[in-house]
Amino acid sequence: MNPYYPQDTILKSISVKSGCERRTSWPHAPTHHLSEGGTFIVTAGTYLKKHFFRGADRLAVLHRELLTIASQFEWQLEGWAVFSNHCHFVAHSPMEGDSAACLSIMLGDFHEATCKWINRLDRTPGRKVWHNFWETRLTFQKSYLARLNYVHQNPVKHGLVAVASQYPWCSAGWFERTASPAQVKTIYGMKIDKVNVLDDYVVDGEW
Repeated sequence: MNPYYPQDTILKSISVKSGCERRTSWPHAPTHHLSEGGTFIVTAGTYLKKHFFRGADRLAVLHRELLTIASQFEWQLEGWAVFSNHCHFVAHSPMEGDSAACLSIMLGDFHEATCKWINRLDRTPGRKVWHNFWETRLTFQKSYLARLNYVHQNPVKHGLVAVASQYPWCSAGWFERTASPAQVKTIYGMKIDKVNVLDDYVVDGEW
């Protein structure tokens, strides 16, 4: 029983074929303000940095599950990017107090669901898929906005696209559609060359 949400918040069985039957829970319009409950940047990586989620079909499921499970736990995503062997996101906690514990439970469900799905798909029961996750609570507005832009632009950083919104498994396209032109200009104007984010991954180019 989840101590934060007593109801069963996550569908444990995902379609072995594609998972496309479930709808993606897209976030509401971005707020671009630090939350009282806590705003975090998170990186989650696969075991030994293996490319378990290579290809569009697998990335689609991984992307959808991140957005859907975050919504079920009422975490407000502000930016995200998922790849063959890792993902990043920036999100606001729905609660004050032990936000880190709540985050750990949410990511535990995300890891469990996607691990079970990919292992059924590959017929490798019990295989370790996820290694760990690293989170940092953001407490300064400029630091938060710079890291938010870093996550939006992450597909460009990894050399997958020339323009971030061309990559379907990140938040850039959603952000440009839902934020005001002034917000887009402000966030995209934040410098990211000196942003310190755990990101020593080489991603697979198939997406």
